[in-house]
Amino acid sequence: MKVLLLTDVKGTGKKGEIKEVADGYAKNFLLKTGKARIADNSAISENKTKKSATDYHKEMEKQAAKAMAEKLSSVKLLIEIKCGENGKTFGSVTTKEISDALNKQGYEIDKRKIELKEPLKTIGSYKINIKLHPEVSAIVELRIVAK
Repeated sequence: MKVLLLTDVKGTGKKGEIKEVADGYAKNFLLKTGKARIADNSAISENKTKKSATDYHKEMEKQAAKAMAEKLSSVKLLIEIKCGENGKTFGSVTTKEISDALNKQGYEIDKRKIELKEPLKTIGSYKINIKLHPEVSAIVELRIVAK
């Protein structure tokens, strides 16, 4: 029996897939628990419509991320940090501070999208990677100076 899966079913398939399963498995488990419905013409066409709408929205998100990446590539950030006499910093620059600096310039970037291997503890220039989308990232130039 052909069924359209409404949720992910371990060992059978993922949500939105059309699978051929045993009649008993379909009737006694998948259909009763609401994890699938019979794959008739209306279910198949509805599934295609939902899939194309989802694909369209994902593509729009990707295009918006690419546009934001182009804007961010020209951004140069300057963060001041307290330093001792010999240039040793007190504390470090974290993703939160970088996010705040971007927000002051008008870019709403969540701190979780900023990728740092470790907090920045020295004065200098850095290239910071910002993951805007699973397939799109931007590089921002950051300069840390002493107060």
